[in-house]
Amino acid sequence: MSMELNAAPFALGPEDLEACLLLDSEALDGLWTERQWQRELESSDRLCLGIRAGGRLAALACGWLVVDELQITALAVTSSQRKRGLGKTVLSALLDQARRAGAVSATLEVASCNLAALALYQRCGFLSCGSRRGYYSDGRDALIQWRSLT
Repeated sequence: MSMELNAAPFALGPEDLEACLLLDSEALDGLWTERQWQRELESSDRLCLGIRAGGRLAALACGWLVVDELQITALAVTSSQRKRGLGKTVLSALLDQARRAGAVSATLEVASCNLAALALYQRCGFLSCGSRRGYYSDGRDALIQWRSLT
């Protein structure tokens, strides 16, 4: 069954807390606590965008602006909407917003075994530039991804 898709990214705010928690729980296995999401959605140095499908939050991308670098903190797409370009759409919008805000580069960490995410980041111009051993709480390693925004 196809869900109506509104692929125009929009700014997430404190009013989207419950939707972010729900998507985080489903797509990221509860990566962040409610307090962490509140901070992400309320802080002026953080960018958070979402896409709705079927009346609910289907994708999100968040990051922090640190001087002239965007540090991407979360990217999630609900399982029912994967492989439809939502991840690329919301990530591209986040990169554009960061560029307009003065960022000249973007970075993130991704689990070295997350092949779907690595393929997405590669399609969006990211390169692996290092790793962090045991980065995740379950002991998985992370690959550091980086790209220029200029």
